[in-house]
Amino acid sequence: MRVLGMISGTSHDGIDVAICHFERDGDELRGRVELVDSVPYDDELRRRLVAALPPAGTTLADVTRLDTLIGQAFAEASESALAAHRSAGGDPVDAVASHGQTVYHWVEDGVALGTLQLGQPAWIAERTGLPVVGDLRIADIAAGGQGAPLVPLLDQLVLDPLRAGGATVAALNLGGISNVTVCAPGAAPVAWDIGPANALVDAVLAADPRTPSAFDRDGEVSASGQVVPELLEVLLAEPYYRDPAPKSTGKELFHARYVDDVLAAWGGTVTLPDLVRTLLELTARTVADAVTAAGVEQVFVSGGGARNPTLLRALGAAAPGVRFRATTDLGLDPDAKEAIAFALIGWATLHGIPGNVPSCTGAVAPRVLGAITTAPGGGVLPVAGGAAPASLVLEDATR
Repeated sequence: MRVLGMISGTSHDGIDVAICHFERDGDELRGRVELVDSVPYDDELRRRLVAALPPAGTTLADVTRLDTLIGQAFAEASESALAAHRSAGGDPVDAVASHGQTVYHWVEDGVALGTLQLGQPAWIAERTGLPVVGDLRIADIAAGGQGAPLVPLLDQLVLDPLRAGGATVAALNLGGISNVTVCAPGAAPVAWDIGPANALVDAVLAADPRTPSAFDRDGEVSASGQVVPELLEVLLAEPYYRDPAPKSTGKELFHARYVDDVLAAWGGTVTLPDLVRTLLELTARTVADAVTAAGVEQVFVSGGGARNPTLLRALGAAAPGVRFRATTDLGLDPDAKEAIAFALIGWATLHGIPGNVPSCTGAVAPRVLGAITTAPGGGVLPVAGGAAPASLVLEDATR
């Protein structure tokens, strides 16, 4: 089965796309990544989206418009990917798995109570003529889980050979939020959202009219600054970091006003480069604390933060006993890993196989994730229940 996976993450800057072919061979699943792409949101859509995100207020009218506009953007991205795949001689795609855009993740007292992803799947189905698996997080939350992270379905399969060799290894995603999956010998995998990765840095750069970019391109801004130890200690006092896993968070907590509140509580003054460098050090310290406490020896890094050399150097300094490597060493494109993961989750759903990992999300049991929007001509791909694959052999045909 060939599945097109799509997601826009917590950096909400565009849509990551991956077309993957999955074929079952007994207990083994063979996967081939045939296309990856990233499609930026147009400026007006991103402006509307940012204006509606916490801590800003919004209206049902705005939510409805965004659901439609994001759905149409995902539909256009999927149509472009399918056309490029056909032009390259690719075989027909069977289905789409669309995560959409998270706009609110409702957590109170450490319990996830709900989640909302916008990007109506019907627009994708209408444009592509394919069934679409969407609304992928809520089944886990209804079963008592955090609804996040969901990438451990992929992480545990690609990390298992290393764990079988006796190593404690982890997959780390540095998007807007940092999340980690830890696989240790003889133990079930565990995963959780650590805290902000790029979210706070992006927020302060986007709010400053003097900066040419809304993110720390190539780590240039952070490299020009110095860590402010007193401010860092205030940032590290955030109670979330001491909550036990499984846990999840997002921009409902770590947004631009959060930085303003911390600066007000601290009472000092700081230059923009020093603030960015201190926020980057916050990410490095919280990640280092998480992986060293878990006894991790190797960490495979993906997401936008994997392209920030200042952050990678800070991680190495904060966790000197841990080896940080890119997920390319696992055959996974660091920029497309989450899109590949959601293609895999879509494949699992369409085969009646659970897509959550309860030891990672806290759900009471495995659950088949998502809802299927049928293709315009009617009919749904047959769903056949079965055991989850024991291993995944992944090939990246795009390289």
